[in-house]
Amino acid sequence: MCNLYNLTTTRDAVMQFTKAFRDKAGWNEPSVDIYPNTLAPIVRVGDDGQREIVRATWGMPTPPVYLKNKNYDPGVTNIRDVDSSWWRRWLGPTSRCVVPFTSFAEPDPKSQAQGARVPNAWFAQNPERPLMFFAGFWTPWKGVKKVRDGEREFELYGFLTTSPNEIVKPIHFKAMPAILTTPEEVDLWLTGEWDEVKHLQRPLPGNMLVVVEPPAKLDRDGAV
Repeated sequence: MCNLYNLTTTRDAVMQFTKAFRDKAGWNEPSVDIYPNTLAPIVRVGDDGQREIVRATWGMPTPPVYLKNKNYDPGVTNIRDVDSSWWRRWLGPTSRCVVPFTSFAEPDPKSQAQGARVPNAWFAQNPERPLMFFAGFWTPWKGVKKVRDGEREFELYGFLTTSPNEIVKPIHFKAMPAILTTPEEVDLWLTGEWDEVKHLQRPLPGNMLVVVEPPAKLDRDGAV
């Protein structure tokens, strides 16, 4: 399950690729690692029909059956069962978004030394790490993410997963994110009806993904 990804690009590149009309996120970091329950940029269609970049919190509402006695909602980062009644409410274009990234990580248990923390294997389209997008969903939500913060209002997002391709499967045999690589796929995901876009929940071809080194840590000026 992908619970870490990196975005090393510019706001202008995201806006150009997605044809976003405005930036409401105020995001312009040269490189950022994104973890569950943190704010990150997404692109969606605004109330006026224009595309916009906003910041949202990674982790969609958890189905109540999995919360049991928890007094907070940890969120669902990866969504696969779109036939579930819980997820069907967000399949329409008004609840869809695209999530920009340049590489994503999966825990690599095969590389774990005895007693050591499981390291991550990183994946990108190629060694240059061009901009890609996860096929995502978003929703407004009111609830408790952290008990100490109490109930708050959020905008949440998560993204689709699918069966892994031959590059990801040796590391994570259950799933990989559903990835969009062209402006045409982004257009379709943000505007099409579900029957027109559901085929995008598919593994990326193996020749479009490689294993890469962990992202370099950059300062705010973009220097390593």
